[in-house]
Amino acid sequence: MSTPATEPRARRLAALKARYEPQVEAFRSSDTAKAAGLAGAMIANNVIALGSTVVFARLLSDYGSLAALVSYFLILSVVGQAIQVATAREGVLGHLGVGMGLVRTLKRWTRSMLWLTLALTVVSILLREPIAQAVGVKKDPWAAAIGIPAACLWLELSVLRGALQGVGDYKSVGISLIGEQATRLVAGAALAAAGLGVTGAYLGTPISFIAMGIFCAIHIRRYAAEFDPTAVVTAEQRGAALTLWRHVAYAWAPIAGLIVIAVLQNIDIIAAKHRFAAKDLASSYAATAVAAKVLIWVAMGASFYLVPEVSRRRSEGKDTRPVLMRALAIIFVCAVPVLLIFAFGSKPLLRAAFGPKRVAASDSLLVLGLAFTVLACTYLAIQYMLALKRTSFLIVLAAVAVAEPVLLLQASRKPTGFAAVVLGVQAVGALLAFALALRRDSAPPAPAVSPEPA
Repeated sequence: MSTPATEPRARRLAALKARYEPQVEAFRSSDTAKAAGLAGAMIANNVIALGSTVVFARLLSDYGSLAALVSYFLILSVVGQAIQVATAREGVLGHLGVGMGLVRTLKRWTRSMLWLTLALTVVSILLREPIAQAVGVKKDPWAAAIGIPAACLWLELSVLRGALQGVGDYKSVGISLIGEQATRLVAGAALAAAGLGVTGAYLGTPISFIAMGIFCAIHIRRYAAEFDPTAVVTAEQRGAALTLWRHVAYAWAPIAGLIVIAVLQNIDIIAAKHRFAAKDLASSYAATAVAAKVLIWVAMGASFYLVPEVSRRRSEGKDTRPVLMRALAIIFVCAVPVLLIFAFGSKPLLRAAFGPKRVAASDSLLVLGLAFTVLACTYLAIQYMLALKRTSFLIVLAAVAVAEPVLLLQASRKPTGFAAVVLGVQAVGALLAFALALRRDSAPPAPAVSPEPA
């Protein structure tokens, strides 16, 4: 039985709940909450990925080989990332079908992907020795053979995630992001500990794609089951005409955009290996750069919200720029604590994460953090323009990407000075990107108005 003292407290709590519950529910269903949720899922994804790095670095005697294999996969994964963007954009417009029409489209595409995966798996197995030599893992040719099939599975998962974005199921996309890394860690660690070593650890990657592909397919089925069968569906929305290969061809612009981002994001580490004579200094810079790039992953999460919402608003004749502003707000909110840590705790952070031998470039962490915060904003601007189906920016930003390695190869041989050049290049890229993204003609045309009846 409750005491007299607790009853007023319970009534106050109930009153507060009744007062603020509508606002909480409104926030949960708001665009800002969706963007924050996906950005949070991407943060969790990368926290687990960091945990995987710690686990595998201690579990494997040759962690460098696993890192090389992962880098090989990341190069191959650009196509999948671009296809996810394109699928989300076309899905939100109903061009892939709605309800069971969407399911039929995805079934056809999955059958095509199955045959492609089988064919490329055979090719990858036959070429496993030269692939292993090219990647630098001569002792693990069977692990090298996993890369191409894994990229095919990643492409299929990207299509399914893009479809979920297109129908507005951001929660399932976020869960799949977290589940992917968790499955990779558990499966890879178990197989490596069982005696499969680097190959077992790398097998966690395709296993995670299969598991999350099944998860996404289940949620697409649920969407189709809940779709109103009486809704009016246009011929275009039946999704019967668009083949997977035509869809891939249409995605040339996202692929080009992501290549530009990949160069701007990673070329500094390659240039540093040429610029810094001491191997330990180059390794320290690489570790520092990895830590500095955390906000790019936040931007990737926010873009999962930005692309379909921009496409939807554009199709409705609404101004799309507020969507970009909300996504940028997520970056700014996350950047404040991150940059404060980089400013006042760079050396302890790097020592804890990478060990005492990797702190030689710690003074450059804040500068690099600023540089890649700027790049995170550029990433959102690029995704925004891709969602608007604009491509002229690619030439301008490609020029910046080409100029960066040229400038870095002439930069200071000290990490802080070298990082300052990285920041300068990223700042120029951001200025150009936002000048193009926010120009006046980027506002959508006014929606057509039906004439008044006579």
